[in-house]
Amino acid sequence: MNRLGARDQRVQRLRRLLRRSSVRDAEHAFVAEGVRIVEAAIDAGAPVESLFVAAEWRSSASVTAVVERAGRTGLAVFELGPGIMERVADTVSPQSVCAVVESVDLGLDELLSRSGPSSERGLVLVCVDVRDPGNLGAVLRIAGATSVCGVICCEGTVDPFNPKVVRASAGAVFRVPLVTAVTPGEALGSLAVSGYRCWATVPRGGTDYEVANFDGPTALVLGNEGAGLPGEVVERLHGSLTIPMADGTESLNVAMTAAVLCFYAARRRRTVS
Repeated sequence: MNRLGARDQRVQRLRRLLRRSSVRDAEHAFVAEGVRIVEAAIDAGAPVESLFVAAEWRSSASVTAVVERAGRTGLAVFELGPGIMERVADTVSPQSVCAVVESVDLGLDELLSRSGPSSERGLVLVCVDVRDPGNLGAVLRIAGATSVCGVICCEGTVDPFNPKVVRASAGAVFRVPLVTAVTPGEALGSLAVSGYRCWATVPRGGTDYEVANFDGPTALVLGNEGAGLPGEVVERLHGSLTIPMADGTESLNVAMTAAVLCFYAARRRRTVS
């Protein structure tokens, strides 16, 4: 196993991928940090390029197991010199292992064609200006747990391959089909042409989600944590959904909203089938 110094080009690339979305976009790659996230990438069959371990990796049984697994599959493994992982990593308490993974995002047409005939299509989430990495990661985790057909991250939404999003997704980023770098207009136009019923999610004034129609192809449009959805987006949708709440409650955050609606939709679909 090769030991890399701080000035090695591969170490410098690792640092850039962690810190700059423009580099992730240009190289179509991102970094997964930590044993569980790296294992999730391998389990999902994600295109892992290479593995990096801290100098003291042999003292961790879980990291050793990941290295041995990588060796059996022919994956390149590099050991970083003392203190380098701490300088490179995105977290305050750095993990002892990380991996560079090829980012696999789809075009709108590819996502919608993968969903199958109209009668078989399920739920799609559309994120419009969702800025918080923890929220987007949680939305991806919920999407994975409820077998959502895909998540569309419109322009203005945080990069789904941001290291904080990847960690918060708990591995779902490797399993949930993703579309990025499209405008809300492009996303909603394609969904409408493909026969999707598109619902806005609003804190009040919308249809009670329990009486809404979730049958057939459905898209839930999630907005900014503070400002919500722009009026021009809401005007293009089939209608608005609201989760009834006790008086005095301001709103649920975007991840909580996604959880309530996605699990409800999943239960409805199980009942219908």
